[in-house]
Amino acid sequence: MSEEFEIKYSRDDMIGRLRVDPDFARRLWAAFGFTAGDADAQAFNDSDLAALAVFVGLDGALKPAAQLASARVIGQSTSRLAQWQATEIHTLANDPDNTLTTEQIIAALSHIQRLIWRRHLDTYLANLDEATAVEAATDGSSVIIGFADIVGYTSLSRRLGLQQLEDLIETFGSGAYRVISGHGGTVVKEIGDAVMFTAPDAASAAEIALDLHALTADSDLPQLRIGMASGIALERLGDVFGEPVNIAARLAAAAYSGTTLIDETLAEALHGDPEFYVNPIGTQSVRGYRRLKSHTLVRNRYAPSLQGDRTAADPVDDHLSPAETLPGSADSAGTDDRGNKSPKKSKRSHKRSGQDQH
Repeated sequence: MSEEFEIKYSRDDMIGRLRVDPDFARRLWAAFGFTAGDADAQAFNDSDLAALAVFVGLDGALKPAAQLASARVIGQSTSRLAQWQATEIHTLANDPDNTLTTEQIIAALSHIQRLIWRRHLDTYLANLDEATAVEAATDGSSVIIGFADIVGYTSLSRRLGLQQLEDLIETFGSGAYRVISGHGGTVVKEIGDAVMFTAPDAASAAEIALDLHALTADSDLPQLRIGMASGIALERLGDVFGEPVNIAARLAAAAYSGTTLIDETLAEALHGDPEFYVNPIGTQSVRGYRRLKSHTLVRNRYAPSLQGDRTAADPVDDHLSPAETLPGSADSAGTDDRGNKSPKKSKRSHKRSGQDQH
């Protein structure tokens, strides 16, 4: 082992060498997600000392509160990543067909991690300019937020075995990431039975919702209910906060199985787009909003993107009839105003919690 990685410092040794306030150092330590442990136990090397020196040296650029917030986000993100990696490394290390040592596996993962992180960082930096970054940090920015929620997850989690539940979550998560990123969106986070995402524009948001529903139709996944809203929100430390977040969550909770509800702002942005059909269904009474205007979203059956699949015997009208059998049409025979067959309605099997001001 090189001298750089030789264990030689305790936590208090590092605090003394860096000459930082001990109370702040302990708070920073906790923000990274580390337990207090033994302050005198040697557990750190020169590389650890150098990394912490760079971080605390940011005090000229970041206020202490911002340093602690940054440490918390870094700690939370890397802790989840490390937990997953530890499980994978342990599995590989005990695989009789594996020829790599644990150190070789760790080195390979570290290299990949740096490459992927830098690629993402370059992408986000390319999409920002100074004015945009300052405005987003102070006054918020215009965003489109969506929630895609697995229907009946609570009852499913009681019926399925742990391995089946893991397979379900993995299938849903990987499929959602593929669909959302494929349309230029970003997965903000997964919340148990739901995924929260942002979309770059109204059309992309609509495509994401429709493709997520198609994902369940082409697999063994349960149906989804999706809610989306547009508005000004605060994007901070990898998360999004504000009214559109709350509205999107409420709409997802109010939607029936296999349907998408969107707010009025997003509906107006999609108005006139020939690819989509948006239908107002009146107001929703949901937690925090007594009269929330909502609209269903489906693919326009006469969308230009679908015309290549049509035959001469399948005529195209000049306009889409708002009645007929489209989901979300209040006049559809045998359906309610959200496209569900009457009189049977989809069950709302759980209440969403913890989504106020994500």
